[in-house]
Amino acid sequence: MSEDELVRGPVHTVHVELGATFAPFGGWEMPVSYAGVVAEHRAVRESVGVFDVSHLGKALVTGVGAAEFVNSAFTNDLGRIGSGKAQYTLCCNESGGVVDDLIAYFVSDNEVFLVPNAANTADVVAALTARAPGGITVVDQHREFGVLAVQGPGSRAVVEALGLPVDMEYMSFEDAVWNGGPVRVCRTGYTGEHGYELIPAWADAEALFRALVELVRGAGGQVAGLGARDTLRTEMGYPLHGHELSLDISPLQARCGWAIGWKKDSFWGKEALTAEKAAGPARVLRGVKALDRGVLRQGQTVQRDGVPIGITTSGTFSPSLGMGIALALVDSSAGIGPGDAVEVDVRGRALMCEIVAPPFVSVNTK
Repeated sequence: MSEDELVRGPVHTVHVELGATFAPFGGWEMPVSYAGVVAEHRAVRESVGVFDVSHLGKALVTGVGAAEFVNSAFTNDLGRIGSGKAQYTLCCNESGGVVDDLIAYFVSDNEVFLVPNAANTADVVAALTARAPGGITVVDQHREFGVLAVQGPGSRAVVEALGLPVDMEYMSFEDAVWNGGPVRVCRTGYTGEHGYELIPAWADAEALFRALVELVRGAGGQVAGLGARDTLRTEMGYPLHGHELSLDISPLQARCGWAIGWKKDSFWGKEALTAEKAAGPARVLRGVKALDRGVLRQGQTVQRDGVPIGITTSGTFSPSLGMGIALALVDSSAGIGPGDAVEVDVRGRALMCEIVAPPFVSVNTK
């Protein structure tokens, strides 16, 4: 995809003003960093950061029985939550491969709002549309809303300063009004910190983002880009579609079995996933921590005593730990677990590492 074909979000002008560096991601031109990835990462862990993640998809499923239909499609059980709650779930194909992972916002029995990944929104909408019964409507709203994430210990004070609701449980949401326009305030995020995701109308996103930037900087925080978002989510062991989840990597292999409603009558891919669960996944996602100096990246071979046993799916330098970390799919037959030593092939050099159970840092979402 050429630079001219990349989609720009509703606050692109602000990113340019702030001196952001850009890169393509999921078909969108995304801000990678402003003050530097490490500074932005630390701001989120220690104070507060604001991200523009308007590239994330948005889709609306409405009609009598909309929630029931969504529940019959995706892996997790919407019956576990109610109105005003959000749920992490997966859209699988009949082979158990992951079309996408997404957040479902349960508005009512007749309305569910979905936030898929940018590159997969059209596929999720197409799959739902193809199977929707009469009376159920699926609408792609990808460019109708912005998504602005405020994350970190100081996020509550920032959002509250806008006059928006903040006293809600993790994985819940409230609809509010800011500057005369509607905004959905969600207690969700992708950093492992206490945070909020604000979903305003596309046309209102720039004004809201500017207000957030001023408040975040006033609180000693940073505007953060895609680079920090990736280091933060890797420290938490959160999967990224195309890395830890894909049509070839099942939820069980990615250790996302907790997001499967096994007792439900049906969901897409249930038969294949049930069979895989019974047999045991052939490979499982593990955390890898470097013991020596070296940078871990995606696509590096994991070895034990010189024998290949897996492949890294994501890798980065952890600003919080000051060392290289990675996520890796490791053969179940290798019989390794947390505390075991492995080597990772880094450009022909065997980097000594240790298997760990993610997250690599403490979880502070609540």
